[in-house]
Amino acid sequence: SNLDAKLRESVRVELRSIQQQMGLTTIYVTHDQQEALSMSDSIIIMKDGYLHQQGGPHDIYFEPRTPFVADFIGESNILPGRMVRDERVAFAGREFVCVDRGIGEDVPVDVVVRPEDVRIVEAEAGMLSGTVTTVTFKGVHYEMVVTADDGYEWLVQSTAMTPAGAAVGMTIGPNEIHVMKRVES
Repeated sequence: SNLDAKLRESVRVELRSIQQQMGLTTIYVTHDQQEALSMSDSIIIMKDGYLHQQGGPHDIYFEPRTPFVADFIGESNILPGRMVRDERVAFAGREFVCVDRGIGEDVPVDVVVRPEDVRIVEAEAGMLSGTVTTVTFKGVHYEMVVTADDGYEWLVQSTAMTPAGAAVGMTIGPNEIHVMKRVES
């Protein structure tokens, strides 16, 4: 953890290479999400002694089972919603086509949309509309906060920068909408 970023990445790659070449099973405990995704064949996400999810890095990232996992592994837009029926979910004041099935009809859900899966388009062409409120350059991409007309603040990541104050539309594809049955606490 005390290595500079480039050396830390180099050590990660070397450790992963040694692990694979020697066929070693290792347990690696980390709070660094990127490290967990890049170093693992299988990940276990725990909180307060409770196992939230176990699976491969791809499954953990793209198919989180709880809002905690979705938020812990990467950044996420997590919104309350309602499963209308198979492949149809309502959130942010409208219905969207999704790929989720078997959750039920008229069921409360949490909807996860990753920031890299929200595309900014012309305001009139979007499924949702809002105003870019902040823009941060992150090196590989820009991170923008878009305050939607309903007040929700969407985190959006894109290689194209849209300036603060711009009125924009946002589109989200069916494969980019992940629906989880809401677990009441």
